[in-house]
Amino acid sequence: MEFLPEPFRTGLAFVVVLGVLVFIHELGHYVAARLMRVHVDVFSIGFGRAIASWTARTGTVWKLAWIPLGGYVKLHGQEQPAEASPEDRARWRAGETFHEKSVGARAFIVAAGPIANFLLAAVLFAGLYGTMGRPTTTAVVGEVVADSAADRAGMQAGDRILDVDGIAVARFEDVQRAISSRPGATVTITVERDHAPRALTATIEARTLPDGSQSGILGVRGGQASFERLGPVSAVAAGIGQTWNVSTQTLAGVWQMITGARGTEELGGPLRIAQLSGQVAELGLGALITFMAVLSVNLALINLFPIPVLDGGHLLFYAAEALRGRPLSPKAQEFGFRAGFALLIALFVFATFNDLSSLGVVRWVAGLVG
Repeated sequence: MEFLPEPFRTGLAFVVVLGVLVFIHELGHYVAARLMRVHVDVFSIGFGRAIASWTARTGTVWKLAWIPLGGYVKLHGQEQPAEASPEDRARWRAGETFHEKSVGARAFIVAAGPIANFLLAAVLFAGLYGTMGRPTTTAVVGEVVADSAADRAGMQAGDRILDVDGIAVARFEDVQRAISSRPGATVTITVERDHAPRALTATIEARTLPDGSQSGILGVRGGQASFERLGPVSAVAAGIGQTWNVSTQTLAGVWQMITGARGTEELGGPLRIAQLSGQVAELGLGALITFMAVLSVNLALINLFPIPVLDGGHLLFYAAEALRGRPLSPKAQEFGFRAGFALLIALFVFATFNDLSSLGVVRWVAGLVG
């Protein structure tokens, strides 16, 4: 996309990234609905008036709308009979309505959207690792932090770390794992310098983490990165593993924001996504695909949050229905959906404020006012 000027590159990258993620998410709902023999009335990418639409042989109306901020799948008979008009009930296809399916089938259809996003992330990661290669940082020291454990041990930039206390290391991530588990310990680190091995003794510093535990710090930064192309099986396994890692790291970050251990200024919305999409697109196809995979995981996790209106909120209602043997009352569900919608609006406003702050708009307006 380098041939496009700004802001067209950012806009196009944003539409492509979000469009693919939303399409896969809604496709998950669609495929699951078809498997459960539920008719799909509408499959829409985007909101608002349709730019293009067509009707498939199955009767599903496929739409491309002009507001590219999401999408939806309209399931046949999604509302309860008491909520539908006599005209709507008369048009229902017997055996193909959503509300008459078992709670397990309905939960599967709802959960299929986030599952599809997880699968997309795993496929994208696996595709990258099998073609461009998996990025790894070699165990070469790029920089030594002044007055750190590494500095006091005599470590220098350019040293290749061979082992830590006799445990061989090949990647910088291996060094991090070996050091982080030894806070306060004195270890022997073998490095290669000038084509000859040297044994250095370092006392690992201890850092207290937000949960109260301690982690070891050596005081070095990694050097150049290399790419390791994986075979088909290894690439799939690594793609699944990376999807899991991104998921756990994202949830850990959210929990740190909730507990106050991490600032909420990192929480972004559509403007931040658009900005990052344009910046990542400049770095090449590999970076853009990686960004899409990470964003796909985030979209899946957000939709699984137990907030009414989101997929996770519906799953929460279905779990209550399975335990009670009957659905929650319409009044309770309506209250839940209203509360969930209000929470989403609040989060959207807060995230947009963060976006505008990061872009300097808030500071510019404050300057005008003050």
